[in-house]
Amino acid sequence: MSHEKFQACIEACVECAQECERCADACLSESNVAKMADCIKTDRDCAAICWTAASLMSRGSQFADSVCKLCAEICDACADECEKHEHDHCQKCAQACRNCADQCRQMAGVAA
Repeated sequence: MSHEKFQACIEACVECAQECERCADACLSESNVAKMADCIKTDRDCAAICWTAASLMSRGSQFADSVCKLCAEICDACADECEKHEHDHCQKCAQACRNCADQCRQMAGVAA
């Protein structure tokens, strides 16, 4: 598997991971942090799997397809959670998650 072939997916994963990291951090600064707990947890999980997926694709791992399938699932869950909140950081994160999920499904050959 050539990493160049999956460059768009790698970039989507990195962008998503960065947005999730920013969102989790921004959620910690919201007035009602307890209300944001599920968002923070999901952001952290999503960032972790996105970093992992980008890494595996970059080195052409045989497990990249499987990880990308899981990444798409977690990105969808994160987008669903972030879309519950009106904060700009949550909305940006949700958009990045939707894009990443789409890219990961294409990379792994999974129908949406």
